[in-house]
Amino acid sequence: MANSGDTLLEIRGISKFFGGRQVLDGIELQVRQGEVIVVLGPSGCGKSTFLRCLNGLEPIQGGAIQYRGQNLAGADVNWREVRQHIGMVFQNYDLFPHMTVADNILLGPLKVQRRERAEALEQAEQLLERVGLLDRKHDYPRQLSGGQKQRIAIVRALCMNPDIILFDEVTASLDPEMVREVLDVILGLAKQGMTMIIVTHEMGFAQSVGDRIVFMDQGRICEIAAPGQFFTKPATERAQHFLNIFHYNKL
Repeated sequence: MANSGDTLLEIRGISKFFGGRQVLDGIELQVRQGEVIVVLGPSGCGKSTFLRCLNGLEPIQGGAIQYRGQNLAGADVNWREVRQHIGMVFQNYDLFPHMTVADNILLGPLKVQRRERAEALEQAEQLLERVGLLDRKHDYPRQLSGGQKQRIAIVRALCMNPDIILFDEVTASLDPEMVREVLDVILGLAKQGMTMIIVTHEMGFAQSVGDRIVFMDQGRICEIAAPGQFFTKPATERAQHFLNIFHYNKL
């Protein structure tokens, strides 16, 4: 994990509407190289929509997003190119059921990046070994557990060599015993200096992996703080209430 570095991503006052309902309202954030930002907040506060805007899956209606100085808010943005640098891992894996693990991972490097198969396969195998799944490369998704599928989804994102990876509640659909294996992979990436923005409800994980905690409510950022400060002395009443509810639910 890192606390300083060059700014990779700069979000300036972005807004987002679904019909007449505003779901993001003036979001401002800078993401530095090597930094891990964890986004917390109640369900429906705009966390996942925020990530989808950064990846071009949802258009914004106001403000600006800059990646390495490039404006991502224009109509002429090549999002296929941008997504090679800003990867995303979703709740539901999105693996193709008719393709093996290896073919799922290699689809992007071969079809989008036009890399040589041997080179891409070598990288894929190294990454699979890192997450403990090299022996499953010829299996199909139906043969894997939820935790294994999510680790494959992470490997698929890493094999595109992105600068930033966005994680959207990647443990939300997993059984409790499978959560740890996925979180351990993400913790390993943090130690290796991967820049990440992580939406999660795993409070202990957030505290251990994050360089900064971003707390959202009703489409706004209410508080940004270091994990030690946020989890012991949150500055806002809304964050205090949120943390108290989580503590109560664990009792």
